[in-house]
Amino acid sequence: MIAPPDRTPLTRQFFDRPVLEVAPDLLGRILVRTTPDGPIAVRLTEVEAYDGPNDPGSHAYRGRTTRNAVMFGPPGHVYVYFTYGMWHCMNLVCGPEGRASAVLLRAGEVVEGIELARKRRVSARNDKELAKGPARLATALEVDRTLDGTDACALDETPLRMLTGTPVPADQVRSGPRTGVAGEGGNGGIHPWRYWAAGDPTVSPYRPHVPRRRSS
Repeated sequence: MIAPPDRTPLTRQFFDRPVLEVAPDLLGRILVRTTPDGPIAVRLTEVEAYDGPNDPGSHAYRGRTTRNAVMFGPPGHVYVYFTYGMWHCMNLVCGPEGRASAVLLRAGEVVEGIELARKRRVSARNDKELAKGPARLATALEVDRTLDGTDACALDETPLRMLTGTPVPADQVRSGPRTGVAGEGGNGGIHPWRYWAAGDPTVSPYRPHVPRRRSS
């Protein structure tokens, strides 16, 4: 008999570790989004690590701004950003406070509130695509910049919360270059900081960074 996922909330200490330890350990954990219509829960299957001042691919590489302020801590909070003028993506901040590292949530399996997720992701061809990609995941969970700074470890009522779930065994965790990241942080594989659950159908396809061409 397979034991049900552990619904115990993750502690702040879980996130108060180096980002390269936290990122693969998030696979199999459950993110719960509480909405007025009911909860939606996603089992994480793909993430990417971003290591602040040591990482050219990180939003915090050049220092603190109004946009990335949440990345500087405390750990366990949600960093939401808007990209390409149309999509939101969400991250979980890691410690220590002031270090500005975070894990981008790239993909997952909707395990609760699937009807609500379908309403938000009407273009999904099947349920495996509901949260297959960082913007799709945020859309399925109805996450936008109003949730930037949410404490995912809070003990009281919170719109986003991380639960223990069932961690993916270490021998089933894969890693590789991050999707769409330019330079040494991405395609070259110098920072193979994308982690995913081997063989899971909800993992998004890898796409290398393609430089934008200027019009002549």
